Parts: sequence; structure tokens; C-alpha cells
Amino acid sequence: MISVTLKPGTEQTLTELAKSHGMSEGEFARKLIESAIEDLDDIELAVGRLENRQPALSAEHARKALGLDD
Repeated sequence: MISVTLKPGTEQTLTELAKSHGMSEGEFARKLIESAIEDLDDIELAVGRLENRQPALSAEHARKALGLDD
């Protein structure tokens, strides 16, 4: 379990959003944190794939690789 101190404006927004979604502040904050962690994981995966990708193929090489150039 953690405790987080929020700026008053952020806390008020959290309270309003939680209420509008029919959740407690704690439940809404948990869902926001879990969602942010999932997003960060996705971003890190995408960046890793971009860093390790192979050089781009020309259209000619792509056609040959796919067997389209006979």
C-alpha cells in the first residue's frame, strides 16, 4: 500500500472524476496508475522494436523477398 500527496487541484480533479465514474477515489486512482503502467510498458516495447529493427527494404527488394518479381 502506498500513500501519495497530490496538489490540491489534482486532488479535486481526481475526486470529481472518480465521482463521475461512480468509483471511490482510491479505486479510480488505482485504475489510473495501472493504466499508466500498461501504457509505459507498451511504449518501452515499441521503442525497443524500433531500436532493433532491420534496415528498410526498397520496393524492389520487398517485391523480390515476397516473390512478386518473376
